[in-house]
Amino acid sequence: MADRLRAFGIELRRIRMEAGLSLAELGDRLHYSKGHLSKIETGRKSPSVELARRCDAELDARGALISLIAEKPSEVLPSEGTTDEDGVWLMNLSSMDTSWFRPVDRRDALAMTASSPAGFALSTQGLSATAKEPTALEVFRSLFDQFRNLGQTASPGVVLPPVIAQTHVLRSLAARAPTGVRDELLVLAARFAEYAGWMAQESGDDAGALWWTAQAVAMAEAGQDRDLAVYALIRRALVTLYRDDATQTIELAREAQVRPGVPRRIRGLAAQREAQGHALGGDYDACLRSLDRARELLSSAEDAPGVSALGPTNLTDPVSMVTGWCLYELGRPKEASPILDAEVARIQPQALRSRARYGVRQALAHAAAGEVDHACELTGELLSITDVVSSATIATDLRRLARVLSRWHQHPPVRELFPALTASLQTSKV
Repeated sequence: MADRLRAFGIELRRIRMEAGLSLAELGDRLHYSKGHLSKIETGRKSPSVELARRCDAELDARGALISLIAEKPSEVLPSEGTTDEDGVWLMNLSSMDTSWFRPVDRRDALAMTASSPAGFALSTQGLSATAKEPTALEVFRSLFDQFRNLGQTASPGVVLPPVIAQTHVLRSLAARAPTGVRDELLVLAARFAEYAGWMAQESGDDAGALWWTAQAVAMAEAGQDRDLAVYALIRRALVTLYRDDATQTIELAREAQVRPGVPRRIRGLAAQREAQGHALGGDYDACLRSLDRARELLSSAEDAPGVSALGPTNLTDPVSMVTGWCLYELGRPKEASPILDAEVARIQPQALRSRARYGVRQALAHAAAGEVDHACELTGELLSITDVVSSATIATDLRRLARVLSRWHQHPPVRELFPALTASLQTSKV
């Protein structure tokens, strides 16, 4: 560790002097004191990842400084597992407690269905509907959209149990349904399972997120849908992204893009994730190339019929939003903040989870750019939302925001904000 700190300090000093900047001048640009930077250059103080990114961007080091300070992330995927014929990773379930994923018999399925927000008719031969009743698939598709909407306004603890229950029901019904309907039910069950994986990650359970994603892949393939298996790579890349693993994020996203026959929307989402991986690694040019590819793919993607599209649906211009996200990771908060300002303002008021996620990133950009008062104002408006949606991933950025703002701990708006920010971080611990 000490050797790595010395190497970072030596390289920072070399690049700074080549750029013709004094410590004071660099400090003014980064909103750090000359004394703080001096201790880092001499190896007496450890730089934060945020500072390393800012120095890298300001000195145009093209990722050289970031690579010196980045920790090797812990292994995300469990070592025990297997892959299918297409290389999709599946977890070994023998070492896990999966009692809560018990089979559901017909009586349980009927009971759960009857208690759903909407009801439908089941015949003894399978699924049927009267002329005045919706089909089971229509009801479950509507339920899926309702749960996704609920996930925007409630904590994972509220959303996850009923989503799991509906997955049970669909899987049980599929086992008894005619062949054509069976495939559609399995694919829909896979969508519920994939969403369960997202809610598990939001609750802070990465292993559960990967487990549910693997179940989604298995059910989708049984229902003759290969697209979800590819999208699962993007979901896994989101886990590695929040573990600060740029290499694995890029690899998973690239794999999703080269699979044959992948719809343009999924390839576009994978290109976005690749861009985030490049930003994490400090590669500005590769990040922008991936963003350009994502925009081209997503602008020409056709909506899939039936169940709502894979991936986020609450962003007006997802590529622009991710561009702002990436620019912050690249140490360019002054470039990121106006983009995030514009895109966060376009999020619908009811999409609380999306507003909190990107709003915290917006506040981070303003804080890192030295616009402390505005960052405090934005954060104060968000804390009531972050407490409601209770997201482990959003809490990651909240902790980063607290670290950045703590540099101005004597500034009155920061002192006023910190009790509420600290309380919110305690609430978000999962």
